[in-house]
Amino acid sequence: MIVSGVQSQDELKQMKQWTIFKRLMSYTKPHKKRLTLAFLLLLFATAAELTGPILVKTFIDDYVTPRNFEQNALIILAASYIGLILISAVVNYIQFVLFQSVALDIIQTLRIQVFSKVHSLGLKFFDRTPVGSLVSRITNDTEAVKDLYVSVLSTFVQNIVFLIGIFGFMFYLNVRLALFCLGILPFIVVIMWLYRKYSSKSFYEMREKLSQLNAKLNESLQGMSIVQVFNQQRRLQKEFAVINSEHNDAQIRNIKYNGLLLRPAVDLVYMLALLMILSFFGIKSLDSAVEIGVIYAFINYLDRFFEPVNMMMMRLSLFQQAIVSAGRVFTVMDESEFAPVKKGQQDPEITEGKIEFKNVTFSYDEEQEVLKNITFTAYPGQTVALVGHTGSGKSSIINLLIRFYDVQKGQILIDDVPLTNYDNKELREKVGLVLQDPFLFVGDISQNIRLYNKKITDEEVESAAQFVQASSFIEKLPDGYHTELGERGATFSSGQRQLISFARTMAFSPKILILDEATANIDTETEEEIQLALHKMRNGRTTIAIAHRLSTIQDAELILVLHKGEIVERGNHQELLRQRGLYHKMFLLQHGKDSMDEVG
Repeated sequence: MIVSGVQSQDELKQMKQWTIFKRLMSYTKPHKKRLTLAFLLLLFATAAELTGPILVKTFIDDYVTPRNFEQNALIILAASYIGLILISAVVNYIQFVLFQSVALDIIQTLRIQVFSKVHSLGLKFFDRTPVGSLVSRITNDTEAVKDLYVSVLSTFVQNIVFLIGIFGFMFYLNVRLALFCLGILPFIVVIMWLYRKYSSKSFYEMREKLSQLNAKLNESLQGMSIVQVFNQQRRLQKEFAVINSEHNDAQIRNIKYNGLLLRPAVDLVYMLALLMILSFFGIKSLDSAVEIGVIYAFINYLDRFFEPVNMMMMRLSLFQQAIVSAGRVFTVMDESEFAPVKKGQQDPEITEGKIEFKNVTFSYDEEQEVLKNITFTAYPGQTVALVGHTGSGKSSIINLLIRFYDVQKGQILIDDVPLTNYDNKELREKVGLVLQDPFLFVGDISQNIRLYNKKITDEEVESAAQFVQASSFIEKLPDGYHTELGERGATFSSGQRQLISFARTMAFSPKILILDEATANIDTETEEEIQLALHKMRNGRTTIAIAHRLSTIQDAELILVLHKGEIVERGNHQELLRQRGLYHKMFLLQHGKDSMDEVG
């Protein structure tokens, strides 16, 4: 199975296509009035268009054959024919626009729902879902679903109504021959069924391989510097080529189905039907005269019958792609791994910022525990530092405190209130987070600091930037706080990006501050400038700081040393050095033997 937060290809195949189709149709309910009007106009336009051959039949049999050229009657007949063409064109245009506008409104709603659903999912979902695969479902798959509404459904509705009208006029002309022509329908239905059955397999594989192509492309682009530094281009090209070849093979199989079951098969049925009609009139002419106008009308209706059939057959491929894509989209929309939310009816507020972990145990996969019985208390205004080797559980503590994940065992309290009782809005407003690799959005500096929060004024934005020493470089820029940032702030240095993220955090005045190795990507000169800012940021706030460089957290009131998910040592800097344990070893590794005098 492909590692993904959504159902696998086999699970998608098991999903009933009829169920998917009904679900897609449920999106038409809010648009009943417009669809009803469009359908009525379609009926009127179809009747007008199909009345034309009857007028021609009348002209041939009642006027041309008996050489009756009554001028007034012919003028009325011609005017009626031209009038029907014009009326049909106008009404067809109106109903087409109505159908298409409804289709576009539906797909707009669907895309917003998918986008909103993704934002409501928990990090567990994103941990196991390749970004490229998810992007493929939100973009490529919804685009295929759009084709269903825009190109397929309107075509099917129009052509089915058209076919019903054709048979109605056929029965009007000759009941027995019309019954013979009904025998064509089972062959058309069988062709459609065979095409849907065999093409669905290739469409599933095409969509899955396209998703994998996007995932591989996203990984390559995001890690381009590493790819080039370690000469991984050839390996990635081979991997991409393999997936691309599998995608191509699925497309080739689908082309073969199209080539066999679409136009050629339908054309064969058309020729058999035409042969049947001509044979019928030929045999009938042996016994009695045959009206040329009736022959013309029947052959005209037969041509008109296979035109919509061919259109529907050609749309079957789009229909199949849309159903497959809709199934993939709906698996995302049905994903139940939501972000944690509050429990209980109360609406507590964070006023002091006291943090308490009580015997917290946690696992990402519910098999291997990454945290084991974590217990500590961070009092208001204190700084608690988390140190330890990679994989010791530092980031997991942060993830639980921000409530990216639910605690499985134990309890986390803020101001003596269980974390689960707080609303996410309250939690996010009162807890500030500064990551090691800051994320900046496309926009200007001011927008990135206030994050489009209109409550934060320009003065508060500038004040926050001054507070963290970011104003010195921002004010030197040509457009100052309105300087545009590239994607992820690529046009700025890592230190400048981090300073902007500091200002963003301070603009929201949090009660609790979380620093995830906030100075790791900042040069020594910049670090010296912002250490004072960090001290000011921590002042009066409860701070949880992850640190790799022990020099940055020596003034912390409490330092927790983690190893394999457990707290193995705790105390302040001097107390831990005197214990001569893991912290002592880490300190010596970072400061060398000259630090022995201090440890002494």
